[in-house]
Amino acid sequence: MTQPAFSSSPTGAHPGVARQDLQRAFDALLQPERFKDYGPNGLQVEGRAQIKRLVSGVTASRALIDAAIEQRADAIFVHHGLFWRGQDGRVTGWMKQRLQRLLAHDINLFAYHLPLDAHAELGNNAQLGRVLGLTSDVRFGEQELGLAGTARFADAQALARHVEAALGRPVTLVQAEPRPITRVAWCTGGAQGYFEAAIATGADAFITGEISEPQAHIARETGVAFIAAGHHATERYGAPAVAARVAEQFSLEHVFIDIDNPA
Repeated sequence: MTQPAFSSSPTGAHPGVARQDLQRAFDALLQPERFKDYGPNGLQVEGRAQIKRLVSGVTASRALIDAAIEQRADAIFVHHGLFWRGQDGRVTGWMKQRLQRLLAHDINLFAYHLPLDAHAELGNNAQLGRVLGLTSDVRFGEQELGLAGTARFADAQALARHVEAALGRPVTLVQAEPRPITRVAWCTGGAQGYFEAAIATGADAFITGEISEPQAHIARETGVAFIAAGHHATERYGAPAVAARVAEQFSLEHVFIDIDNPA
């Protein structure tokens, strides 16, 4: 887990921001109304009315919530929230434990899924491109979440080594015959279903978080390399970028806490 270190204004130097004003700022930046999503975007759990300390993370796990409690956070901002379409609605087990902690400590939980993937500057896809040194010139896929652009790598193995070095973890690479990589498409998280749309952009390689059984065959049969670099690993960058921008706007204290996840 990343060691937290709050930044922005010193403790007590600012009265904070009202919950509704913080939500308006997130909504204005991420425009959730533009997306058909798998769960509610915005405020998922209501906490205290005034916010001074903001924690960001990838997923509203119990470990992140506990770390935020330890840091006396007033609000948590994540990519993966608590509530998803089609899930069991009962508050038992792990769901009870997470909600119990948030409510007991009066912590607000804000979650933005596809809007956080899509933001042109601060979103997961834009930020992954920044980390990998890739520049996009086209969007693709459902709701135009994916990005693609020119690149220069000797082959897919060289690209895979570059991704591993940038993200600090091994990747899964599926390729056919080695060939130069001059165009790369990418979409963070569980975007393996975007592979054929990525191929249609003219990509020589596609980078995402996960791989399912069909993509290995498609990669071998089309000659387009597929790199699965980890769902969590590819989505570590959007939440802290957005939270830092909004924290700066309101002079809030902010820290990103990275809870390790091998997935």
